[in-house]
Amino acid sequence: MFKSDSAEWIKTTFQIKGSVVPVILVRSICFALFGLLISTLYFYNLPVAQPVLGNVIPSIVLALLLVFRTNTAYERFWEGRKLWAATTITINNLIWQIWSNINTQTPQEKEKKVQVLRLLPALAIAKKLYLRQECPNQELAKWLSVDQYKKLKNVRNFPLEITNWIAEYLQNKCKEGNLHVNQLTSILHTMQEYQSSLNGCIRILETPLPSAYSTHLRQLIVVYCLVLPFQFVRELGWFTGVFVWLVSFSLLGIEEIGSQLENPFGHNYNYLPLDKICLNIEKNVEEFIHNQS
Repeated sequence: MFKSDSAEWIKTTFQIKGSVVPVILVRSICFALFGLLISTLYFYNLPVAQPVLGNVIPSIVLALLLVFRTNTAYERFWEGRKLWAATTITINNLIWQIWSNINTQTPQEKEKKVQVLRLLPALAIAKKLYLRQECPNQELAKWLSVDQYKKLKNVRNFPLEITNWIAEYLQNKCKEGNLHVNQLTSILHTMQEYQSSLNGCIRILETPLPSAYSTHLRQLIVVYCLVLPFQFVRELGWFTGVFVWLVSFSLLGIEEIGSQLENPFGHNYNYLPLDKICLNIEKNVEEFIHNQS
């Protein structure tokens, strides 16, 4: 166990995929070069050593701002994960409710019920695409009929349209006497939970952290890193650039992590694993249909 933990620690420490290093490396190097420039000027006895500049931006103020930024972003990330967990639970409940509560008299009616069950993975995929601001694609098309897919291509809120198709089927079954009105109410209530989770995700997507806060924080980081060489060049000499690189690398990394976590629904490695979640839902539905055949 110890060896396994050590190997995993080493692997995650030096991996580039999923880290913010590719994003912030050039920025931090620019600050290091500026530190090197100040070291050069100091070498030629220019009055660049100004320790008093260290009080321009207290470190504690910048640290608190970064912590607030990261915590706020992670709260959005975690709320998005909970909403997607709710979607998974909702779809699993719908699978069971639709199959067990709707009576089918003929093979055609059973096949129609299976087609409706296959709309449930489409709900998850449609939600993912909608949050990523993407149009219906072949990933969604394989769960729909040709006519349904063509119709969705011209609909802006396609998750709502799929929900409406399921609701129409349920209401028709209730009118035919194959679904009790109380059962219909229960299933529709479960479908409302899907809509609630979708609306919650949309709220996260459309309510970013105020740009004034993000801009001001980045400006403070830039000023802080530009001031550092003047403060430490007398003590560090030619190592000033290395020190500035380490500090800027840390600050820029924390700020970038907060920026990536703010919208957790995209394709980035650090975003929510929506593709995996949707794939698990697809497998659950297909397994259920196969077991009932």
